[in-house]
Amino acid sequence: MRRLLKVTAMTGLLTLLKMAMGFVIAKVVAIYTGPTGMAMLGQVQSMVGALNGVINAPVGSGVVRYTAEKKDQGFEACAPWWRAAVQWVVIISAITIPSGLLLAEHISNWLFQDTALAWVVMATVCVLPLSAIGTLCNSIINGQQLYRRYVGLGMLSAVISGCVMLTMIVMANIQGALLAAAVQAALIGLVMLIANLRQPWFRLKYWWGTTDPDARRSIGGYMLMAITTAATVPVSLILVRTILVELVGWEAAGHWQAVWKISEVYLGVITMALGTYYLPRLSSLVGVDAIVSEIHKTALIILPIVAIMALGVYLLRDVAIWLLFTEEFKSARELFAIQLCGDVIKIACWLYAYPMLSRGATRWFIGTEIVFSLSFVALAYIFINSIGLKGANVAYLVNYSLCFLSIFLNVKRFSR
Repeated sequence: MRRLLKVTAMTGLLTLLKMAMGFVIAKVVAIYTGPTGMAMLGQVQSMVGALNGVINAPVGSGVVRYTAEKKDQGFEACAPWWRAAVQWVVIISAITIPSGLLLAEHISNWLFQDTALAWVVMATVCVLPLSAIGTLCNSIINGQQLYRRYVGLGMLSAVISGCVMLTMIVMANIQGALLAAAVQAALIGLVMLIANLRQPWFRLKYWWGTTDPDARRSIGGYMLMAITTAATVPVSLILVRTILVELVGWEAAGHWQAVWKISEVYLGVITMALGTYYLPRLSSLVGVDAIVSEIHKTALIILPIVAIMALGVYLLRDVAIWLLFTEEFKSARELFAIQLCGDVIKIACWLYAYPMLSRGATRWFIGTEIVFSLSFVALAYIFINSIGLKGANVAYLVNYSLCFLSIFLNVKRFSR
């Protein structure tokens, strides 16, 4: 547990930097574009999240798991999974990039009700391979549990990408903001590529060649899980924003997006720590009892921290709106209470769901993601129709409460 707190503190520094950069960017977007621009930016970020999730699917959790398991045996023992991951990325790129270019106008019309912004979609798909390279490097560093390097490179990439994004926003207003969101992950990938060129594991023999069918299947299972997340979570957010736009307008959707963004950023302290420490740790454990015991111990530490952070955000919500946004976002203060309660339940849900990733419980993971993404959209439609803008926050809380109950009752079944 001491190591978890140490990793949380280290990744907390990285997240604080990312928070600072994210808040500066949000403030600039709020000043230059207002609530409507914030809602549009949210749509782009969800699209980017979905596309990056697809392209990064083979090089995420699966690479972390098998690197963590095999690192003591040397890079040659890890190489079959690395090669399998790269081959899957090549296949996905060959499908995703041409498809994205061909469907750019349709996607733009769906996101913004405007085909003139198809260039944003095109820019996003063209730089996807760089995003995959960055994720692959991060996963290998994470799997080797080189936390200082992980945090250091994360800080460097956050500063560089943030500065480039701010320049784009200031120079080109909303168009610059949309382009910045589209290429941010690629900028991070480029920094990671340059920073790791001289690493001993960054050699062609480890990345290309014959691949063991079992390794390809194993990475394929994780790929399916990641693609499911990429095709459900961002898309469900896009659909909820679309419902908000249709029922209460772009400005109200921008207020909801502002609160969502604050939640997303402060929870990043926890989710990054979980991704950095928790997944490799659970992957190294043997037996259901050991895994469940580790989850309970981690929950006793993490959940009180999340609850305190959520309370702090609630008490300082007026300061946050003043500091991060503008007077136009003042009415968003009424959305915080329900949203922050949902945040605590969300982290509890994630804590107990992580064995799906560490044990490769593909069916459980895919089923859970699909069911509760669909239920979020359905609940949002029902509650927004009934009580207006707050309905989206109520749907978020109710949905994660149901999700947690389902996962908690079945944790031993998918931890085998």
